[in-house]
Amino acid sequence: MKWLLKLGGLGAGVLMLVAAGASIGCEWWVARAAKGRCFDEAGLVPETPVAVVLGASPRLADGRPNLFFLARMEAAAALFKAGRVKALIVSGDNGTRGYDEPTEMKTALVRLGVPHQRVVCDFAGFRTLDSAVRAKEVFGQDRVVFVSQRFHNERAIYLARSAGMDAHGFNARDVPVAAAPRTFLREKLASVKAVLDVTVLKTRPRFLGGKVAVPLE
Repeated sequence: MKWLLKLGGLGAGVLMLVAAGASIGCEWWVARAAKGRCFDEAGLVPETPVAVVLGASPRLADGRPNLFFLARMEAAAALFKAGRVKALIVSGDNGTRGYDEPTEMKTALVRLGVPHQRVVCDFAGFRTLDSAVRAKEVFGQDRVVFVSQRFHNERAIYLARSAGMDAHGFNARDVPVAAAPRTFLREKLASVKAVLDVTVLKTRPRFLGGKVAVPLE
């Protein structure tokens, strides 16, 4: 690295090019794993026992409604009502007092007409990796449909398939980049982290715990 420091600004430029190349390569790798597995119409989603709705808070830190949250809940409810899945796992962060994504998600889904007994909360879905692996190892699912925006579904499918699962995605409607620039920038880094987690770090979920049954009848 000393030679990069000696190059000054040129060295910084080289590092930026390397980082950009790594990001593009990881995005391609993740998208490749999900090719042909993400759907925009509920009727095209393969019938699967369970869908995993990936976590989001209903409101942003400044109090504004979270557009990602509403789109995901509406998509999950539509998928259930179309009969493509029999139950939903709402997987999100409940790591601090007063912050409970899964309960907020379940409440929204029940309001949208999903029977409460068909919605199971995963309170330890701190990261997409946790949500994917826990769906298999805690909730006993080898086949799942992820519900989120397409960029998120692709990453979840990559992680799930790396864990030996058969996974597809149902795409919630997109949010304009201008409305959430930080989210889209963060996703660039998340793709790199996902590939590193699978290929180098062999990352495991923060928590596992006992088995949880998902009601399908």
